[in-house]
Amino acid sequence: MPRVRKAVFPVAGLGTRVLPAAKAVPKEMLPVVDRPLIEYAVEEARAAGIEEFVFVTGRNKTAMEDHFDRALDLEGVLESKGKTRELSAVRHPVLDPGRVVYTRQQQPLGLGHAVWCARTVIGDEPFAVLLPDDLIMADRPCLAQLLDAHAEVGGNIVAVIDVPREHTDRYGILDVTSDDGRLAAAKGLVEKPEPQSAPSTLSIIGRYVLDPSVMRELDRQEPGQGGEIQLTDSMARTIGEVPFHGLRFEGQRFDCGNKAGYIEAILAHALVHEETAEATRDLLRRYADDLDMPTAASTREAAAKTPNRS
Repeated sequence: MPRVRKAVFPVAGLGTRVLPAAKAVPKEMLPVVDRPLIEYAVEEARAAGIEEFVFVTGRNKTAMEDHFDRALDLEGVLESKGKTRELSAVRHPVLDPGRVVYTRQQQPLGLGHAVWCARTVIGDEPFAVLLPDDLIMADRPCLAQLLDAHAEVGGNIVAVIDVPREHTDRYGILDVTSDDGRLAAAKGLVEKPEPQSAPSTLSIIGRYVLDPSVMRELDRQEPGQGGEIQLTDSMARTIGEVPFHGLRFEGQRFDCGNKAGYIEAILAHALVHEETAEATRDLLRRYADDLDMPTAASTREAAAKTPNRS
């Protein structure tokens, strides 16, 4: 089985679900405690053994390029002041020269189109795709788990979670033929089906290990749902040519593309960060106590419902 050496990070989106925060700052640069979202995804790929990093960017995304580059002026200031811990922190994300490529998605034509923009770098190799919006906290990196499964069965493997049936219209959903509780073999997948017609509730999230045949299908540039070039459509067309599986990974996924998921991710990471864990627990206890107290709004609402007996 060819080793997976390259990973694609589609980061050209506008971040409309987290506006206005993403108006001037790439959503991938929004911080979770003290690191931006994109760094968590890159670190996950690094820990899984990925050697080449392909960022598919758009306009106003150059902050990510700067983040993974040396900042010699900042490093000089920190070094002169003896701030060794901070110096290590700003050097840590830097990617080695020749290991990172930035390419533009010039039109917003969908996730499949974004992945296709990396075709000349990927070549005829299996590759990984990581969506930074999905932040995954796991003892063993989610991508490493996918690569282990890929070494077993090959083909296309995606990270999956079970979702409530009423939410199937938010995800790509697997049409499952067998399921051992860890790996689910599929004969097809459907992009955002209505709950009543969804073939299962096993949904794809933002981690993929893909056979090069998917890139060849993307070459067809066929629009799907919403007029966009869907990655799931190209994956579906390779079923039968190569195996297709969903992996129930071990870990917790946070959907940072929406505000509530982003807040949850910050809390979860703050609770395990050595500098913030204790303070975060104290804050949560305080706010938990406040939840039991009536707010000004609830007091006014109760008063409005109380009959006037004067």
